Amino acid sequence: MARIFITGSSTGLGLMAGQLMIEQGHEVVLHGRDARRSDTALREASGAVGVVTGDLSLMRGIREVAEQVNRLGRFDAVIHNAGVGYREPRRIDTEDGLPHVFAVNTMAPYLLTVLIERPERLVYLSSGLHHGAGADLDDLLWRRRRWQGLAAYAESKLHDVLLAFAVARLWPDVLSNALEPGWVATRMGGAGASDDLAQGHLTQAWLATGDDALARSTGRYFYHRATREPDPVTAIEATQDALLIACERVSGVTFPR
Repeated sequence: MARIFITGSSTGLGLMAGQLMIEQGHEVVLHGRDARRSDTALREASGAVGVVTGDLSLMRGIREVAEQVNRLGRFDAVIHNAGVGYREPRRIDTEDGLPHVFAVNTMAPYLLTVLIERPERLVYLSSGLHHGAGADLDDLLWRRRRWQGLAAYAESKLHDVLLAFAVARLWPDVLSNALEPGWVATRMGGAGASDDLAQGHLTQAWLATGDDALARSTGRYFYHRATREPDPVTAIEATQDALLIACERVSGVTFPR
């Protein structure tokens, strides 16, 4: 039995993964952006051992989530599932001055990785759209470029793979992997999504709890419980390090090497 924390698990793939792992006998802690969503998560995933609440679009909220998780003790796995999609308009969270997409999809996984007590496994949800996104790390916050929601989303999903691979390299005691769930009909994916929703949550649950050799590998990218080649830029150590340095600069929180 494993203890797993899942961000963004009041709905969609995060909730589905939580429900599956609860059925498998694991201890699962859920997450909701606010009290209403946290209540929904607990209602929909009967058997969860708890829920934490916090807005991952705000660095203050990210820190609050990390503090709540750490008070619960060390987890075996953390799944960085929370995300916002490519339909986002240019929205700046005024408290931190960060684009909403970057805050939730890049900064939240970075800060939670650093601030939560180090687990045995880390799982990061990416997207097939990360291919060819381009690692424009000199303009993470889209201050010079004209806003493009799809491009900003794709970049943030590239960041998630870079982060997963950087962790795998720098923290050899942690199994760290990224995955794409496919284009599935969640609230983010939309009703027209063409991939199998029933498959969308299985890989993250497997990477968090599986005992076979592939599930216990590290520094890999997966689709439907099989390895898939990520964008080649994600293997470049200098680019991984550049993302960590950029996130350190924005957040003021250093990644422990």
